[in-house]
Amino acid sequence: MYSLGQNYPNPFNPTTVITYQIPMAGVISLKVYNQLGQEVATLFEGLKQPGSYDAVFDGSSLASGVYMYQLSAPNYTESKKLVLLK
Repeated sequence: MYSLGQNYPNPFNPTTVITYQIPMAGVISLKVYNQLGQEVATLFEGLKQPGSYDAVFDGSSLASGVYMYQLSAPNYTESKKLVLLK
């Protein structure tokens, strides 16, 4: 089963870790969006083997605020919020 964990720490400054699990090999993407739905970062995009992964997001170039991160795979999408406080 696909799983997207809550980032930690949250709120964060300037880096945070996002955990996710992939049940089968496939093409996935992990992206971060601002409140307007604009993509601000791609943390991973491509083929992943089954397993648990950690992605480090560095928000040092972004303004403080609420952002969304999204894990997408065939027939699966999940999003969660993260808060950047500077």
